Amino acid sequence: MTSVEIEKKLSELFEKWSGKKPDLVLPLAPSASPRIYYRLAKGDTSAIGTYNLDKKENHAFLTFSRHFHKCGLPVPEIYSEDPENYVYLQEDLGATTLYSYLLKENNDFPDYLVEIYKRVVEKLAQLQVTGGRGLDYTACYPRSEFDKQSMLWDFNTFKYYFVKLAGIPFDEQQLETDMHNFAEYLLGAGAEHFMFRDFQARNIMIRNGQPFFIDYQGGRKGAPQYDLASLLFQAKANMPVRIKKELLQHYMDKLEQLTKIDRQKFEEYFYGYALMRCIQTFGTYGFRGIFEKKEYFIKSIPYALNNAKWILENAAPPIDLPELYRVLKELISSKKFAPFDKSKASGNLLTVNIQSFSFKRGIPKDDSGHGGGFVFDVRFIHNPGRYEPYKKMTGRDEPVINFLKHHSCLEDFLNNVFLIVDPAIENYLERSFTNLSVSFGCTGGQHRSVYAADRLARHIEEKYGVKVVLKHLEQEMKGWKN
Repeated sequence: MTSVEIEKKLSELFEKWSGKKPDLVLPLAPSASPRIYYRLAKGDTSAIGTYNLDKKENHAFLTFSRHFHKCGLPVPEIYSEDPENYVYLQEDLGATTLYSYLLKENNDFPDYLVEIYKRVVEKLAQLQVTGGRGLDYTACYPRSEFDKQSMLWDFNTFKYYFVKLAGIPFDEQQLETDMHNFAEYLLGAGAEHFMFRDFQARNIMIRNGQPFFIDYQGGRKGAPQYDLASLLFQAKANMPVRIKKELLQHYMDKLEQLTKIDRQKFEEYFYGYALMRCIQTFGTYGFRGIFEKKEYFIKSIPYALNNAKWILENAAPPIDLPELYRVLKELISSKKFAPFDKSKASGNLLTVNIQSFSFKRGIPKDDSGHGGGFVFDVRFIHNPGRYEPYKKMTGRDEPVINFLKHHSCLEDFLNNVFLIVDPAIENYLERSFTNLSVSFGCTGGQHRSVYAADRLARHIEEKYGVKVVLKHLEQEMKGWKN
């Protein structure tokens, strides 16, 4: 089905549900899955439309959602569905994810963010225990339980798409034996509750300070430790150890109110499942990053390796897994992913100053002393500010970001900017220079230049790990009120 046909089917479903024809049908940012999402709206009425060719996955998500919503759990309400055309409508929970808070704080964890995480783990416990009661587990896809077979699938992806592609030699039979033994050990934790399967910050929406959960279509019966480990050991969250421990205790406090647990046993298996999640993550990053050459996943690998390193050194499962542990240690010490490890660049002297500005006020002055750098004019890019829904927004709002990604050539332009700026950074690093300036200007300093500056800052931080000072001159002057 073409994008035009998808939009037509979703618009028809929206009109049938709401009685209104949508005047906004906006594609949302693509995810790692083949599912396609749209925001549809007419006045104050809005919904998220989904198109997915996998009928069994759709059935799982819709079944879970209706059950969880009936239990009063924080998930989107299902408004309408058209199974024959692979589309359905769900509640619009806004555009703010927990992951967007992590990006905003740039690996810092202020008290308010820790409090949000505490609310998240409280609701997670409720979803797992309360939501798991009376759930139709026959709707689960592809398996009804996170059993030994599920773990072995993850192990094989890790072995063939990460270990082999990373060039780490291993004893095939011994590694297979270790994987079976590790899976048998983990099954000792039990599998009595609902397991989200991919419980991480991108799948947690924050609305009015409260968490809501999405994308649990891969859920099944399993150990509750897995979901908590997925959240606290999320690679690019880079959560400090003391906060992980604080949230683990807070989660167990809540879980004890809902079901009987042995805290010591729970914690032991928690770190075992954290290592299992690292292994699953390596398989995904290997396939998406090393095999499919998707840069985001490659850049996430050093964070996941650091997580595995900490677990092996501080909380390794109490079971003999000689070949698995040897392979993991080889991966951790490998130089293959060092260029993507930001911590390795912490000793350099370079600061990259990135700014967005309005041409109405002129090109900003470079106060570094030597004036080295670039100024890019993005006024030729299709301007979302010309359209009413975006006039009060900035380049940091998700609808504007999606507009620029899907309805302008800004992404192509930025890829060319990277080709210009990257060699300059590498040259400056080699020569121990201290300052480089890059500025983006558009008409009002509100949409295109803001997004471009943010995008370059993220690219440089992730690729080189150098200090980046990001300023949005026009928006900071206005207090981000437009």
